[in-house]
Amino acid sequence: MKQWLGVMVLSLSFLLLGCSAETEGEKEGIVVATTGQIADAIKEISGDHLQVSALMGPGVDPHLYKATQSDLSKLDKAEVIFYNGLHLEGQMLDIFEQMAKDKTVLAVGETLDEKQLLASDTDAMLHDPHIWFDIELWKGVVKAISTQLQEEYLEFKADFQTNEAAYLKKLDDLQSYAEKRVNEIPQQQRILVTAHDAFNYFGRSQGFEVRGLQGLSTDSEYGVKDVQEMVDFLVENKIKALFIESSVSDKAMKAVIEGAKEKGHDIVIGGELFSDAMGAEGTTEGTYVGMYQHNIDTIVDALK
Repeated sequence: MKQWLGVMVLSLSFLLLGCSAETEGEKEGIVVATTGQIADAIKEISGDHLQVSALMGPGVDPHLYKATQSDLSKLDKAEVIFYNGLHLEGQMLDIFEQMAKDKTVLAVGETLDEKQLLASDTDAMLHDPHIWFDIELWKGVVKAISTQLQEEYLEFKADFQTNEAAYLKKLDDLQSYAEKRVNEIPQQQRILVTAHDAFNYFGRSQGFEVRGLQGLSTDSEYGVKDVQEMVDFLVENKIKALFIESSVSDKAMKAVIEGAKEKGHDIVIGGELFSDAMGAEGTTEGTYVGMYQHNIDTIVDALK
């Protein structure tokens, strides 16, 4: 019954918003993304040609995010919609299905080869959606976004291609920077402990063992047993720092620190990492490159 009511409310919302903004004639260049990471890639590729906005800002958890009436209005006016997919925006799938009937809607994560994706920890049929933490994978997403934009806005194709090449070079430079910094940490100390399993792609690409208190989604529950198992792991491996996340409450991680202290092992918060959301718009951390570099610097400085 709840699901049926939800669909009915969603349908009524679309009726109230009116027809899709996609009309005959010249396009206005309005593009909407769900996450800041995707919006940043679109801006890098499009330059000044398009009006780009993200639904989810700093500190927002996409796993739990529910679209507002304002979001529905933005999506309705958009000519192209990009979202992560792989069930990251789990509360919004019905909306994307409805919107795809009238305009281009692309799940960027689902353009990647499944062989490159990590499996979900709870469902063999699903994949880890946190693909932006593998720079090589993210380059594939950038290419998919660029290809779609070139198809939608043919008049800017040459500029998009030039901007794409420049941005891919930035990402190659970022990968080189990350590898150089990670080499400052002794191999046995490359263990990354965070609030939830958002960093498995990071771990695979940068050579870290990754442990998260919660699962891939912050919607998953954790209990006393999970906290105790994490405490035991930290004590046994003499881990000196763990990390909180900008879009996840630090309450659980503080409980882990207290648990370790009771066992005679002092552990500190090594810093705050950006996981599912980036920093504030207009800041360095409000860009993909700046966000990733912040994370690398924070992790290395705490663990080396």
